[in-house]
Amino acid sequence: MVLAQETPAKADVVYHLQGTLLEACSCGTLCPCWIGEDPDLGTCSAVIAYHFDKGEIRGVDVSGVDMAAAAFIPGNVLAGNWRMVMFIDEKASDDQVNALLDAYTGKLGGPLEDLAKLIGEVVAVERAPIVHELHEGKGTLRVGDGLISSTMEPYRGPDGSTTLLVNSVFSTIPGSPAWVSKADNTTVKLSKYGFEWSFDGRNAIQGVYDMKHTG
Repeated sequence: MVLAQETPAKADVVYHLQGTLLEACSCGTLCPCWIGEDPDLGTCSAVIAYHFDKGEIRGVDVSGVDMAAAAFIPGNVLAGNWRMVMFIDEKASDDQVNALLDAYTGKLGGPLEDLAKLIGEVVAVERAPIVHELHEGKGTLRVGDGLISSTMEPYRGPDGSTTLLVNSVFSTIPGSPAWVSKADNTTVKLSKYGFEWSFDGRNAIQGVYDMKHTG
């Protein structure tokens, strides 16, 4: 007699996010935070932005939505206690906003939970128009009317390909290679939250990511 074998249950997709990252901070290139060292200035002031080319979070389609944040990191990146102001695309629906906040504040587990554990305080969440462009390696980010802005380009190898950072101890796009880059200028004007800075010629990171979590 042949016993019937049970078919393993298919794991449900909690989230699957594909898109591009734009990130810039106060450190020199390459930012030591990505390899677990202390930031160059003792603290790190950063902007982090995601565009979701394709995305689903617990059945909610977030394709085409943008999200950005300004963050203050008071010491070693792995020690946590970040303070963050988050911005979500003004065109996003309430369901999309709630889904993104659940994922990026760690409520849904997976690699984004590990990243969220570093955040000590989300100071505010706002809606704003966000321009997030990555064209031929050049990244452009604008949030609101001058609230956040940055332009950046990757370093390149002798064959013209982008210089990659892989298997780093810290990453804002877990599982995907990051492009080592430099920002021409990065400016944040969020004085009501105590976040205000402007830097020329400092570190930037770009990348194309594919993050999936099943449960």
